[in-house]
Amino acid sequence: MDSIVLAPSAAPSTTASVAPFVVDDLPTTRRTLRVALVTETYPPEINGVSMTLARVVEGLQERGHALQLIRPRQPMDMPPRDGPPAADEVLMRGLPIPNYPHLRMGLPARRALVSLWSHQRPDLVHVATEGPLGWSAVEAARRLKLPVCSDFRTNFHAYSRHYGLGWLSRPIVAYLRKFHNRTARTMVPTPALRDDLAAAGFQRLEVVARGVDTRRFHPQHRSEALRARWQAAAGPVVLHVGRLAPEKNLGLLLDAFLALRQKVPAARLVLVGDGPARAELQRRCPEAVFAGAQTGHDLAQHYASADLFIFPSLTETFGNVTPEAMASGLPVVAFRAAAAAQLVRPGLDGLLAPPADREEFIRQAVALGSRADLMRDMGRRARVTAEGLGWDRIVTQVEGVFESVLREAGPSAVRRLAARGLPA
Repeated sequence: MDSIVLAPSAAPSTTASVAPFVVDDLPTTRRTLRVALVTETYPPEINGVSMTLARVVEGLQERGHALQLIRPRQPMDMPPRDGPPAADEVLMRGLPIPNYPHLRMGLPARRALVSLWSHQRPDLVHVATEGPLGWSAVEAARRLKLPVCSDFRTNFHAYSRHYGLGWLSRPIVAYLRKFHNRTARTMVPTPALRDDLAAAGFQRLEVVARGVDTRRFHPQHRSEALRARWQAAAGPVVLHVGRLAPEKNLGLLLDAFLALRQKVPAARLVLVGDGPARAELQRRCPEAVFAGAQTGHDLAQHYASADLFIFPSLTETFGNVTPEAMASGLPVVAFRAAAAAQLVRPGLDGLLAPPADREEFIRQAVALGSRADLMRDMGRRARVTAEGLGWDRIVTQVEGVFESVLREAGPSAVRRLAARGLPA
C-alpha cells in the first residue's frame, strides 16, 4: 500500500480513492509554474545528483515557481539543509540501496501520486531519477494527462560491469530507453551524451548543462592549516572528490599518484568521499588522506587547498566535481569524456587523455603534477573558465524546457501559460 508524508505544509489526504474528475485549482492570475519534481535522492544525501538538483530547485523557487518535491523519506531528514526549503515536500517510503545504506530508493507509488495530483494538479511533472518512484511518477502523469519530462543523470548501464553484472547492461539500457521515451523531453548534460543516447534509440533529447557555485568554490578558501594537517606543506597535493566505488576507476588514480610520487616524493593524495571501495584503497595506499564526506565550506576548503585534481572516471554523465575543482583554482587531469571534455582546454587549464588510455592518463598526471609552475598557471585559467558556468544560466535553460513541453502539451496548456503571462 502506498504511503506518503507531507511536510511542511498540509495537503489533501491521498489515502482516499481517486476522484472521478481532476480538480484544476490554479488561479488564473498567477504568473508562475507549479512543478511536481520527483527524485529518489536529495540533500542531506551527498552525491552529484542530489546536490545539483537542489540548486535547480533553489533557482526555480527564486524565480517564483511553486515546487512540490516528491522523494523518499531519509533517515537524516532533519534541518538544517543547504538552501531554502522546498515549498512542499511529499515524503514517500523507501529502502536502502545495496552497498550504499546511506542512500535510499523510492518504492512504487502510482496510486498515491494519481490521488495527490488529482487534488493538487501541477502544470508539469519533472522526473529526475529512473527508479521505482520515478517510474510511478511517469505512469501517474500519463494517467492524468499531465505533461512530463525527465533527466538522464546516471549511467546505470555503465556501472553494471564494475559489479560483475555486465550481462545486465543491455536490459538496463532497454529499461532506461522505455522510461525516457515515455516522457515529452529528456534533459542530458552534454552533446556527446545526447548523441550516444540518440544512437541507442532515445528520443526527444535536449542538452541542459550543469552549473557551479563560483562563490562557494573559490581559490580564496585555501587553508594552510588544512594542508598542515595533511602533512603537505611541500606539496603537491593531488585531490579526488567522489564516491569511493568500483565504477569510479580509482585503481588508476592510485597508479597515477604512485607514479607521480616516484618523481616527486613529497606528493600527497587526498580522497574526499566514502563508499564500498574505501577499505581496498586504504590497503593499497595507506599513506593517502581519507577525508570522508565533506560538505559546504569544508568541501570548498578541501578543493582550494589542493594543487591538482585527478579524475579517472569513465562512467559519468557529467561529473559535477570537475567544474567544482576548476572553480576552486585547480587544473584537471581526466579522460576526454563528460564534463572534462566539454570544459577543460588541454594545455590551458588541464590535460585530457583519450578514453581508456591508461598509460597516457598516468603520463599526463605525472607531467603536470611534477610542475608547480604549470599547475599554478593552469589553475588560474581553470578558475576563469568556471566563472562562466553560474547556475542562473542553467536554471533559465531548465525553465525553457518546461515551457516548451507545456506548449507542446496541447491548447489547454497553452491557454494556461498565456493566462500567467508566459510565452505561448
